[in-house]
Amino acid sequence: MKNNIIRPSLILLNLCIVLNIISCSTIDENQIPSTSITTNSIYLKGTVEVDGSSTLAPLSEAVAEEFKKTYSKANILVGISGTGGGFKRFVIGEIDIADASRAIKDSEISQAKENGIDYAELRVGMDGLSVMVNPNNNFVNCLTLTELNLVWKPGSAVNNWNQLRSTFPNKKMRLYGPGTDSGTFGFFTEIINGEEGASRDDYTASEDDNVLVQGIAGDNYALGYFGYAYYLSNKDKLKVLGIDKEDGNGCIIPDFSTIDSDLYPITRPLYIYVNKFSYNTKPVVKEFVKFYMEQAAKLITEIGYVPVKDEEYKSNLDKVR
Repeated sequence: MKNNIIRPSLILLNLCIVLNIISCSTIDENQIPSTSITTNSIYLKGTVEVDGSSTLAPLSEAVAEEFKKTYSKANILVGISGTGGGFKRFVIGEIDIADASRAIKDSEISQAKENGIDYAELRVGMDGLSVMVNPNNNFVNCLTLTELNLVWKPGSAVNNWNQLRSTFPNKKMRLYGPGTDSGTFGFFTEIINGEEGASRDDYTASEDDNVLVQGIAGDNYALGYFGYAYYLSNKDKLKVLGIDKEDGNGCIIPDFSTIDSDLYPITRPLYIYVNKFSYNTKPVVKEFVKFYMEQAAKLITEIGYVPVKDEEYKSNLDKVR
């Protein structure tokens, strides 16, 4: 007696009939309606392309890794071209999701509208932008916002540590920071120098925070900045400084409590931006975004950022529907 084997092709054919699809032969696996069996882990296929912030990349990579455990045939690509670099691709419809460590700019919103890109902004966590030195540095534990401005403002002449404070050693201060396409760069310059993008340019720059970690770890007199999670994962190689707003609260060191309470003076939101057309036409994108909101709170804490409230993760899905 023959085995009763239900072929996947027969299932798809029956599905097409039910959904009143005239020709199955032209169906793209990325664009089968989300009511179909593609939401099953066996059948969900296709590619989700994510690019942007190196700050947020560890979270998106962690979500992608967990997603693949359930949906093994899905392909999740996570790039780190920086927030600005990600938005350049996002506003022309080149990627499905943009990782961002700042809000989208007016100029980028205009470009998206010109190209017919409708999107949703989903806040997924909070970060304390952290200022780092080498762990062998034993002369500084805290800097004021004014001192950071003296170091990083355009045209700054501060090149030695003792130019910042007379008690500091007469040693060359070598600087490390994100490149201009980074959302971290934009946020830091706005807070510290009063204008987004206003910064001295004679420093070692990279959109890849791991490059900055290596630079500071190998330089006893280095000073740099990047996201808190990169400090947590490299605590043996780095020393984080407290920041003094000079408002009477004294030096505040970034940690989960001070970031969550917004007491730390360089706290910022983290976002993903979702292309609504991708979400509504590619089941793999829809399922990935849903999975992202379900897993973000747990994974973001493990990585080193502060999650938003559970209600916000749930309401985020309403923004893309």
